[in-house]
Amino acid sequence: MLIGYARTSTLDQVAGFEAQQTALQEAGCEKVFAEQISSLAHRDRLQEALDYIREGDVLVVTKLDRLARSMPDLLNIIARVESKGASLRILGMNLDTTTATGKLMLNVLGSVAEFERSMMLERQREGIAKAKAEGKYKGRAPTAQAKAEDVLRLLGDGIGACQIANQLGISRSSVWRIMRANGESLRAA
Repeated sequence: MLIGYARTSTLDQVAGFEAQQTALQEAGCEKVFAEQISSLAHRDRLQEALDYIREGDVLVVTKLDRLARSMPDLLNIIARVESKGASLRILGMNLDTTTATGKLMLNVLGSVAEFERSMMLERQREGIAKAKAEGKYKGRAPTAQAKAEDVLRLLGDGIGACQIANQLGISRSSVWRIMRANGESLRAA
């Protein structure tokens, strides 16, 4: 049985998400596990797919980066697939781990992908450092600080820090930071 797995990092990637699912169905996948979540987060649907596969099944993905975040992650996924007597197929590379050549190519390409990602992150860090040195980069705007007026208003209404955090969708520590910055007494309710 062919089991598909599709993933995009954000909800904004609708076209890519739909294209993956279509490609998996066209490849003959009888069941497709799909999720829109960062590869750094816990991928529940991937875990479900890995739990679902049985001996003789093939886990199918459209591209390698939709499956694994790093070489160790890829090797772990492959080990789980193979421990069940199943195999992995990557459509975009026409790669199948049922062959020795497929396994070799997957390891080589996985290493290249990890190297490429590391280089991209290094370039990003260098760009941020340069922008900071030139005074062009201020970083991400603190989201909780944008709600400081609301926090202070609710404190004035006698609402406690925990309730404020829940109501505004920010952390308690953010509420306390705003309180400290504005000379409010720290009281948790």
